Amino acid sequence: MTLDVIVVGAGPAGLSAALILGRCRRRVLVLDTNRYRNAASRVMHGFLSRDGIDPEQLRQIARDQLAPYDTVSIERAEATQARRLDRVFEVTLADGRQLRCRKILLATGVVDLIPQIEGLDEMYGLSVFHCPYCDGWESRDQPLAVYSRTSNGVGLAVELTVWSRDIVLCTDGVAKLTDKHRARLTHHGISWRAEKIARLEGKEGQLERLVFAAGETLERRVMFFSAGQRQGAALARQLGCTFTRKGAVCTGEYEATSIPGVYVAGDASKLVQLAIVAAAEGAQAAFAINTSLIKEELRQAGDGQ
Repeated sequence: MTLDVIVVGAGPAGLSAALILGRCRRRVLVLDTNRYRNAASRVMHGFLSRDGIDPEQLRQIARDQLAPYDTVSIERAEATQARRLDRVFEVTLADGRQLRCRKILLATGVVDLIPQIEGLDEMYGLSVFHCPYCDGWESRDQPLAVYSRTSNGVGLAVELTVWSRDIVLCTDGVAKLTDKHRARLTHHGISWRAEKIARLEGKEGQLERLVFAAGETLERRVMFFSAGQRQGAALARQLGCTFTRKGAVCTGEYEATSIPGVYVAGDASKLVQLAIVAAAEGAQAAFAINTSLIKEELRQAGDGQ
């Protein structure tokens, strides 16, 4: 059977799209790898009516609300390959099965590159974060460290002045700050440390200090980092989608890509990477997908409209 749509990814974007498509009576399969960008997060913020909810609880509510739509199914599976075959797409799963669909929505998100620092893993999601819009409010007026081995850390440090005026940029012995960078940091009252970081210390996930390789310490309560990210899956490249210089999938109106029939919603295609934005993009993509399917069906039925 050729499905109407395969949605790859079961976060806010993918589940939101499935809901709209289900209400349009489309045969939809959602592929869920059970790997989520915010897996380390205890709570999710900025989602109207659900601020402070456990991310998994939000996903479960969404899955429960999809249950009445008998044309929509969710399967724990990973898509490893995707290609276009004339008028349909073929998606290969990790277990070797091959599925076909008329349209494909990639909601595979991105993967954050986590700094390899001793002690960080235990604190990630509790007192070490990457998104100030997600966790800045809870970190307000605290002594903050900003970790970045590139000049991107300067922008992040300045951005964080909305939430705290006690900020130290740590470049871990790599990033070389220009005179312009230093002047900007000084202007905003931000200091910086260039030494190599040996480890993070704290208790029960709460950061207490950064320890530098030479033995000196820096007392901090929260650390934000900017270490880059990558696409959550290779499917967009396999299908021939174009990308921006920053590695996001190029999308136009209603989340359509450069490849007809392929849509991308969520963090994989946008710089504003918030769950509520991803959900909205999923709904927009679903609207466009259903509209496109209607037009195709009308043409096949000989309706000139």
